[in-house]
Amino acid sequence: MPVDIPFRRDMNVDYGAAVALSPLVRRVVARNPSMFTFKGTGTYVLGHGRVAVIDPGPDLTEHVDALLAALRGETVAAILLTHTHLDHSPAARALKAATGAKTYGFGPHGGGVDGDKVEEGGDHDFLPDVPTRDGDVVAGPGWTVEALHTPGHTSNHLCFGLREEKTLFTGDHVMGWSTTVISPPDGDMRAYMASLRRLLPREDRLFVPTHGVPIPEPQKYAALLIEHRLEREGEILKALAAGHATIPAMVAVIYAQVDKRLHGAAGRSVLAHLRHMVEEGRVLVDGTPSIGARYSLPR
Repeated sequence: MPVDIPFRRDMNVDYGAAVALSPLVRRVVARNPSMFTFKGTGTYVLGHGRVAVIDPGPDLTEHVDALLAALRGETVAAILLTHTHLDHSPAARALKAATGAKTYGFGPHGGGVDGDKVEEGGDHDFLPDVPTRDGDVVAGPGWTVEALHTPGHTSNHLCFGLREEKTLFTGDHVMGWSTTVISPPDGDMRAYMASLRRLLPREDRLFVPTHGVPIPEPQKYAALLIEHRLEREGEILKALAAGHATIPAMVAVIYAQVDKRLHGAAGRSVLAHLRHMVEEGRVLVDGTPSIGARYSLPR
């Protein structure tokens, strides 16, 4: 039986409003809905009085104004970035200019060149004021946040654990409405799977993604995501055994029931799987793994 991931897509959004999710957490959602951002980017405010902000979001004046309105009368102690995609980090510049707060992130965007194509969607201008590593802690009155390096979606991806509520803000590493796109060259399936496994022994009570609603029973959910990815590898091996030697041919079979507008992103994830499988010797490739390469099974 296929892995049944309990996605939740029943999210109601009041754009621009600061909505309390818990005693320590408020959320302001940006009006940037799409096939990849769901209802939009959720920017999270932790604490009261002296606060931290997670993922300021896209550079939209409406969203920045709403966020500043929600923060009126408070001091921003830290601006925390899960990663540097254009729907997560660009508004950090406006928020920093308005509040004087320092930005915290793993580092600059790690995207590179895939063949002759520069990766799209990255905030290549972002550089954190405070480089933040695995285990680093940022704290304020009543809140303590620990960084967890979770590469895979991007090489510089961080999750942030709010100790007081045992809540992990998962950025795009884990989402409740969809699986995560892993797109090489910066996206890495081996790293992603290892990062998912890091979540299993943790004591988090809730995952809170940047897109979508909070995820209860988080360890069970993470285990299902791992199982789903392993199932996808099995489907790729089956497609190869049936003679489908290219990624477009595999996508047409594996994602036959998925909106064709998403087949391009699906191809990127299949490429990430194949790179991982080539590294382990389970799949052979004619040349370097790429969208246009031909793949086969070892004899």
